[in-house]
Amino acid sequence: MFQTLQKSLTEFMNNRRWTGETYAPNERIECTILINITEEKSDNRFVAQATVQSNRPVYRSSYNSTLLNMVDQDVAFDYIEYQPFTYDENAGGNNNLTSIMAYYAYLILGLDYDSFSPKGGAPYFVKAQNLIQLNQNSGEAGWKALEKNKNRYWMIENLTNTKYDAFHTAWYKYHREGLDLMYDDSDKGRKAVTDAITIISGIQQENPGIMLMQQFFAAKSEEMTNIYTQALAGEKSNMVQMLSKMDPVNTGRYQKILAAAGSK
Repeated sequence: MFQTLQKSLTEFMNNRRWTGETYAPNERIECTILINITEEKSDNRFVAQATVQSNRPVYRSSYNSTLLNMVDQDVAFDYIEYQPFTYDENAGGNNNLTSIMAYYAYLILGLDYDSFSPKGGAPYFVKAQNLIQLNQNSGEAGWKALEKNKNRYWMIENLTNTKYDAFHTAWYKYHREGLDLMYDDSDKGRKAVTDAITIISGIQQENPGIMLMQQFFAAKSEEMTNIYTQALAGEKSNMVQMLSKMDPVNTGRYQKILAAAGSK
């Protein structure tokens, strides 16, 4: 049954058209969704958690940058083997799992588009927000504000809240003006990454604890460590101090920047 479920979900995510654009197979977004079923409530009712990751290619390199690395602990659903998965933008999914998968499809698309053009992901964040609204009375966890301060509701709330508009500017700058320039001019690209992180630092200082910041560091802490290992000594010290203050959980990782041999 679980093999059937995996096959059906894979086909649902890959065969449905989530955008109005036409892409070649090699242009598809690389993503992984791992569903770990933790409890079987009944013959047809399951409780699980999902780990959702997506990557973006960096211009003129073989490197892929992580855009999303999110663990969703509120995945519960009903499933009968061979049950079809259907989704309608105006009505949501035919079950909770379908709606969750659609939510992540739009979240992944939004973050990807945002990294290639200023606020390019806005239409997809709105679609994910619509799913939040459609599921407010579903009785399923993860869709409501009052359940907890970090769930599907809060992730999309942060991404659509004009209060955090600067994040979209920083996200674009980090990827398109930063990472994508690294091959041709590593110093210029790293400067844009630093500018983006400085913007994000300002957001965090004004809004400590928001989910968007947690997810940014979940996706980017390792990458930022690697970026600054090649920086000048003074730049290294400044960035270790800034990153450790913003993301104290990964202070040990950021300390590796100082130990690496960087630019002369």
